[in-house]
Amino acid sequence: MRHHSEPEDFSDEADDAYVSKTRRKKDMQALQELGEQLVALGNDRLAQLDLPESLLDAVKEAKRITKFGALSRQMQYIGKLMRDVDPTPIRAKLDEWAGHSKELNAKFHRLEKLRERLLEDDKALGEVAEQHPQADLQHLRALIRNARQEQSANKPPKSSRALFKALRALQEGGEAGTELDDEE
Repeated sequence: MRHHSEPEDFSDEADDAYVSKTRRKKDMQALQELGEQLVALGNDRLAQLDLPESLLDAVKEAKRITKFGALSRQMQYIGKLMRDVDPTPIRAKLDEWAGHSKELNAKFHRLEKLRERLLEDDKALGEVAEQHPQADLQHLRALIRNARQEQSANKPPKSSRALFKALRALQEGGEAGTELDDEE
C-alpha cells in the first residue's frame, strides 16, 4: 500500500496561471458573443476595425450563411479565431459606436418632443425662434398648420415628417425647409 506524500508545494506563479475550466468557457463564450456582434456590423464598420484577415473573412462568410447549424459552427469558429486577437480595442470601438447611437437616439427623441410641443402649443415656436434666429418661421408655421390639419383629418403625416426634417436641419445648423425637396 502506498502512502501519499506531503502535498507538493505549488508556487504562486502556478496559482496565478491557473484558470478554471468554467472561467475558460465563459471567456470563450464572451469571445463568441463578440464575434456575433462583429457579424451584425455592416461592412463599412467592419472595415474600420483592425481585424486579422482570417477573422474578417470568417465574419464575412458568417454573413452569407443562412442555415442555423452551419451558422452555429461558423460562430464557434469565429470564437476560436477571436482567442488569438486582443478583444479590448474591438470592444472599445463597439462601445464607442453604441454610445454614439445612444446619443443619436436621445437627439432624435428631443426633436420628436419639440415637434409635439410645436403641434400642441403656439408658444413653442417662439422658443424655437429664440434658439435659432436663422429659422424660417413662416415656413415652420405652414408646416405646423398643415401637420395639425393632417392629424385632425387622419391623413398620413407628411407635413409632420417635413417639420421634423426642418427641425433637424435647424439643430444641425442648416436652414429650415432646405430638405423639403427630399420629401416623398
